Amino acid sequence: MCYHRLRMKGFNWNHKRVYRMYCQMQLNIRRRASKRLPARVKQMLYRPESANKVWSIDFMSDSLWDGRKFRLLNIIDDYNREVLSIEDDTSLPAMRVIRTLERLKETRGLPEMLRADNGPEFISFRLDAWRRHNNVQLIFIQPGKPMQNAYVERCNRSIREDLLNVYLFKTLAEVNRKAQEWRIDFNENRPHKALGYQSPRSILNDQNY
Repeated sequence: MCYHRLRMKGFNWNHKRVYRMYCQMQLNIRRRASKRLPARVKQMLYRPESANKVWSIDFMSDSLWDGRKFRLLNIIDDYNREVLSIEDDTSLPAMRVIRTLERLKETRGLPEMLRADNGPEFISFRLDAWRRHNNVQLIFIQPGKPMQNAYVERCNRSIREDLLNVYLFKTLAEVNRKAQEWRIDFNENRPHKALGYQSPRSILNDQNY
């Protein structure tokens, strides 16, 4: 394309010269191509029969009062809708996801299955290696079908309405403090219609978990 443009402007340079100058000017930078995803099979959304069967995981984004962006990593247990973790930071790469799951492994154990969307953190080879090592099945929803991950999407909406839209945060420390307060109240005191107006923690207490 560059060669033909130059020829139209009257330059009689050959292809080799144009390519040599193109490389010297460092114009030969590879374009990033979108990663092609394998076909995703629709997974039925169901409530597991006990805890630690299926966890759902997702990200949210917001900004501090000065405009700096931050993200939230939310992990819930599909059985009783318990919010297991809310991680906040300006960046949450795959290794941070793994670190969060390792922390939950020590205190809660790991699920048989993780449900996620097709975000780059979830389709990374690092998370795939981790889940193979820990014998955890990782299932992906179909692109553009967030309702296939409806449990965590509903939790995200509650976080948005009750936390992010209510407070003006100046620092990440404030985000973390309020997020953990919200998580504890959500798990222990908030009745859920889908749970027969019980709290997530009361469901586990009934099972002596």
